[in-house]
Amino acid sequence: MENSKKIVWYNLAFMAFSTVWGFGNVLNGFVYFNGIQVIFSWILMFALYFVPYALMVGELGSAFKDSGGGVSSWINETMGPKIAYYAGWTYWACHVTYIASKGSGGLKALSWAIFRNAETYDTLPTLYVQLATLAVFLFFCWVASRGLNPLKKLTTLAGSSMFVMSILYIVMMFAAPIINPNGGYLTPDFSWDNIIPQFNVQYFTSLSILVFAVGGCEKISPYVNKVENPSKGFPKGMIALAVMVVVCAILGTIAMGMMFDPTVINASPESFNSYVSNGAYWSFQKLGQYYHMGDALLIIYALCNMIGQFSTLVLSIDAPLRMLLDNEDARQFIPSKLLKQNKYGAYVNGIKMVVALSGSIILIQIIGGQGAAGVLAQLNKLNSVCMPMRYVWVFLAYIGLRKAYDKIPADYRFVKSQPVALFFGGWCLFVTAACCIMGVYSTDLFTMALNIITPVVLTALGIILPAIAKREKANAITE
Repeated sequence: MENSKKIVWYNLAFMAFSTVWGFGNVLNGFVYFNGIQVIFSWILMFALYFVPYALMVGELGSAFKDSGGGVSSWINETMGPKIAYYAGWTYWACHVTYIASKGSGGLKALSWAIFRNAETYDTLPTLYVQLATLAVFLFFCWVASRGLNPLKKLTTLAGSSMFVMSILYIVMMFAAPIINPNGGYLTPDFSWDNIIPQFNVQYFTSLSILVFAVGGCEKISPYVNKVENPSKGFPKGMIALAVMVVVCAILGTIAMGMMFDPTVINASPESFNSYVSNGAYWSFQKLGQYYHMGDALLIIYALCNMIGQFSTLVLSIDAPLRMLLDNEDARQFIPSKLLKQNKYGAYVNGIKMVVALSGSIILIQIIGGQGAAGVLAQLNKLNSVCMPMRYVWVFLAYIGLRKAYDKIPADYRFVKSQPVALFFGGWCLFVTAACCIMGVYSTDLFTMALNIITPVVLTALGIILPAIAKREKANAITE
């Protein structure tokens, strides 16, 4: 009876796939890496980074099966509470930039659902767009402060529907030439010279986009010990996940190559930004045209994305803050004012800190003056620099776990050899950190300044808070 409740490896693979992968990953890879040239980079990223990353997460989840699967709890067990605080802070701080992008993304999706074109939103003055984004952001902060999260239940539904739309796009795009031979498709050039990318500054400074795309599999770590025969079932599930993701990445890229010409995307900075912010919508609009469905697929995709963006905004304001401030081990390093809760149980001063930081990013982009499409492209790149920083802690936790090999048992081990395990932990740590650092570079000085200043400010704030908490406790003792 107990065995019947266990998760079989292929079910785990599907659960992880819907969590890790999305249509936006295909688009970003295609746009940032010169069309179908990204296939080469996808294969390298999966083989050298994603597979060992997923298997290391499995070992961490197995070793700390009673710790809720959180990265900060892994760090707490391997490196102590002070370092665990920094891990929890990083996870929260990364969401500051993510939150700033969700309002813009939701408004963009709403514009496409209503007007069904890119121009209406993109031609609006940056000032109006950012003020509207700020208004949406402040509204959802108020929602979070009232303990009301009406969109939470829609997050899973929106995420599932976006996953279905991603698979549907690939299937329908490959069938389109058969059903409508005169659709006006492009023929991707698969010659050797066109497949191998140019390893230049643009290439290396964009790798953070791919790291951002494949990260996040630590969310499924709590299920490691629920898998049937975890020592064999979990790695099988993760390898199946990697195969599914790489197949979708390659097929999705080829499908996109039948629609869009990379030379048009890279014709100018304005064209590039427009494809970053509108490419997904154009994809479904063109797909609907191939099938003589008008804008039906576009509207469905835009509505799913809008619900997903706004519901994620609510969760990103609330959940990471609770993960940081609810953690008993981390609370000792946090000033008491931030721990204040209102009658709804919301951390009001914590939400005010989110308002100040994310609101500043929203408002400062008015100065950049790159237009609505430029703002979204800017935030996309900023997220690719900041969000993967939380993965660094996964690999530090893994290195700490392997150094305590005899003290902390695990039902599943990625590899038995200590040197090999430590090599992969160090390798993935290096790749993540290097891609984040290289991703900071931009030919646009304002974008590069934003990419540098934002992590520096967030890191400095994370260091200052424990000092304030320590001084607060010292004053309380003397009094």
